Amino acid sequence: MKKVLFIAAFLVAGVSMQAQEGASAGVNLGLPIGDAGDLSGFSIGVDFNYLWSAAESIDAGVAVGFTNAFGKTIDTPIGSIEIEDVQFLPLAAAGRFHLSEDFSLGADLGYALGISDGNDGGFYYRPMVGYSLSEKLGLTFSYTGISLDGGSWDTLNLGLMLSL
Repeated sequence: MKKVLFIAAFLVAGVSMQAQEGASAGVNLGLPIGDAGDLSGFSIGVDFNYLWSAAESIDAGVAVGFTNAFGKTIDTPIGSIEIEDVQFLPLAAAGRFHLSEDFSLGADLGYALGISDGNDGGFYYRPMVGYSLSEKLGLTFSYTGISLDGGSWDTLNLGLMLSL
């Protein structure tokens, strides 16, 4: 079932990338915090979204991505333990509010599929602030939270988005 959802998500991303207006793609680097910071030192992700103008200064649409958090090596009194990478495929509704020509606030809400072994995924939320560097390039700062059974996976992210 996960493979079917994974393929469906990338088909949505492919359709979004073919559209010229409102489509964007980006990369981000993340710093795991809280429980996630105990298991991972950093993460890298890719994002795709397609947004439509819903009202003046408000865009709404869909977002999909892929994130890989690189596992740490933890030293213990009985030896070292290597933590495996943790991977998620978020599928979300997206909204952006343009405060000015250069600044925006937004959020993605949905579900992050767990891709790595033993990772069931969970509710996904990602509030963000965006700054337009140029007509096609933007800088984003975001907090990602994924509610898991018995905990959460949280990261602070810095990314670049390119309008397609």
